Amino acid sequence: MDSNDFWMWLAPVIMLPVFFAMGWFAARVDMRTVLKQAKTIPEGFYKSLDALVEHKSGVAVRELAEVVDQQSDASQSTYELHLTLGKLYRQRGENDKAITLHQRLLESPDTVEDRRDNVTFELGQDFQAAGLVDRAEQIFVGLQHGSKARAAREILLNIYQQDRDWQKAIKLAEELSSSEQSYQFEIAQFFCELAQLALYQSEYNKAREYVFKALTTNRKCCRANMILGDVELKQENYQAAIDAYSAIEKQNYEYLSLIADRLYDAYEGLNKAADGLAVLIGYAQTFPQLDLTSVIYEKSLPIYGETKATETAIDLVRRKPTLTGTYRLLAVLQNNIDAKWRVDVDMMRSVVGMQMQKSVMYRCRHCHFKSQVFFWHCPACNKWETFTPNRIDV
Repeated sequence: MDSNDFWMWLAPVIMLPVFFAMGWFAARVDMRTVLKQAKTIPEGFYKSLDALVEHKSGVAVRELAEVVDQQSDASQSTYELHLTLGKLYRQRGENDKAITLHQRLLESPDTVEDRRDNVTFELGQDFQAAGLVDRAEQIFVGLQHGSKARAAREILLNIYQQDRDWQKAIKLAEELSSSEQSYQFEIAQFFCELAQLALYQSEYNKAREYVFKALTTNRKCCRANMILGDVELKQENYQAAIDAYSAIEKQNYEYLSLIADRLYDAYEGLNKAADGLAVLIGYAQTFPQLDLTSVIYEKSLPIYGETKATETAIDLVRRKPTLTGTYRLLAVLQNNIDAKWRVDVDMMRSVVGMQMQKSVMYRCRHCHFKSQVFFWHCPACNKWETFTPNRIDV
């Protein structure tokens, strides 16, 4: 082995202690830095964090506010603390304190660029929480081209929905639509809101126009065909109304229970009441979960009389026993049993009725909000078309 090879093998052995010493020194330096930084964190910060863990938001706000007051500059650490404190204020409903804090932070010369957008965004949410929607809207409109542009537009979309400004909502939702998230479902509902308003104002052509735009946006929009059927029914275009209502079966049959009465009325307008009743009975037999027992019984009475109407109602309830069906069935039987049992049947019907009020409701599939009234737009989570179209046991 020549001398060059010897030194090539020996060099790593000689350098190993050097590398070890460098690693030990670097670790010591890093640890000292960490300990030094830990000592500079105010004790109140840890108290605030501990209070948050224990869900004591009042204590957390008080401790964090003291830390922020002690460090009045807008360095990176206090800037983040300001934002956190502002969110805590807003969460607790102390919107005036949140607004004051964020406005003061905006006046700092260190609050620039992305920081300024972040603080302004928080301020807009403060105004919205305080009910100052106009001022919040102005702020979010001003953030359209900054780092918080998309987040600001999403909140603006909620504001326009709350204000029922559907034209602005449509325009903004179209701008927000992307390959990752499409707003076609919501846009179709916005067009339906415009169509419903036009229908109330007897502007039938305008209502049709909005309905067709809704269906173009979302061809499975059941509500659009419901409104179209209502428009045609109002103008006594009965066959067109039947076609519109019947199209819902292919879109989502669960919504047929919402238009059962009107579908029958359209058939009756063509002097085909028996055909309309047959269609409803067919729906009930094919889709037992539909809440059609009451309407079928009521429509059967003038056509077939009480005996056959009762038999039909009993058959439907037996196919799919529910509290709603039982309640209706007890009412039917009450008139056809021995007088000595009527009081007991009435008592049973009252008990079932009370239970229905407690447990048979429409429910939002997204947030599980429950209501005796059907909503297209959930008042709790603001989602569209999430309510069960038939009341269910909850």
